[in-house]
Amino acid sequence: MQLTMLKCKLHRARVTHAELDYDGSCAIDSRLLDLAGLLEFEQIQIYNINNGERFTTYAIRAEAGSGIISVNGAAAHKARVGDRVIICAYSAMDEGAARAFKPRLVYCDDTNRVVRTANTIPVQAA
Repeated sequence: MQLTMLKCKLHRARVTHAELDYDGSCAIDSRLLDLAGLLEFEQIQIYNINNGERFTTYAIRAEAGSGIISVNGAAAHKARVGDRVIICAYSAMDEGAARAFKPRLVYCDDTNRVVRTANTIPVQAA
């Protein structure tokens, strides 16, 4: 049995560009891509915290250190500059691997600089 597990996420990144007339994709600061373990052209899910939109696209590289998170093409209708988003990628693995796997979690500030990294999420209390 294959399970779909969270591979990585960029948490609360801020959209810096929304470009309709650009090849469909999401340009992400190369440092953030590398830290999260995302590959160029890898499928990603984007969850817009501001408006609730959820959509699928793929990652492309933006200039390292630029802080760019650019939602491009048709997806630009689903996010505006300044919106906070969660960008995730998932991976299929067997149950044994899934039990041992730890995702790469990258938490961003208002300028898409890294605040902290982790590989666990605290248990939610009542």
